[in-house]
Amino acid sequence: MSMPQVSYWSAAAVRALPNDGKRYETVHGELLVTPAPGGFHQLLVMRLMSRLLRYLEFHGIEGVLTSPADLSFDQDTLVQPDLFVAELGAFIASGKWADIRALHLAIEILSPSSLRADRFTKRRVYQEQGVPTYWIVDPDNNQVEIWTPDTLFPTVERETLRWRHPAIADECLINVRELFAR
Repeated sequence: MSMPQVSYWSAAAVRALPNDGKRYETVHGELLVTPAPGGFHQLLVMRLMSRLLRYLEFHGIEGVLTSPADLSFDQDTLVQPDLFVAELGAFIASGKWADIRALHLAIEILSPSSLRADRFTKRRVYQEQGVPTYWIVDPDNNQVEIWTPDTLFPTVERETLRWRHPAIADECLINVRELFAR
């Protein structure tokens, strides 16, 4: 199967690409392609997911998912955050990615192939969409960049990540050193 020669990518065009183990996304028509992540990347996803799940489940909330996911904010934007927290009621009922409209938290784990997309392209789209919190997890520097919709520069955390779901009074606390332990 030959791939179409497209310089502007819609979400529909990205969905039509073959399932070849790479992650395909588009942000404002720009195609983003990243290879399958490495092992430590996946371990970080699982550690974060475990901590967020415990926090949410303790309060009776479902809401944590991982990629692959087809989150589309408009016809030329489709992203697949490594991990995210969202309102899942409509999604659970329908099973359709289109029913996830509001993210509470988006998380990307940096790798050499995703650095530019995660730090610039996807960060901007999450900010434009009003995602309240975006974490960029940087395993090379054992730190997490915390972005909000109105920030020009991130807060960098090396000790304790703090995040609060809008329906929960207390915070989820994640020890950053434990997160990156090898």
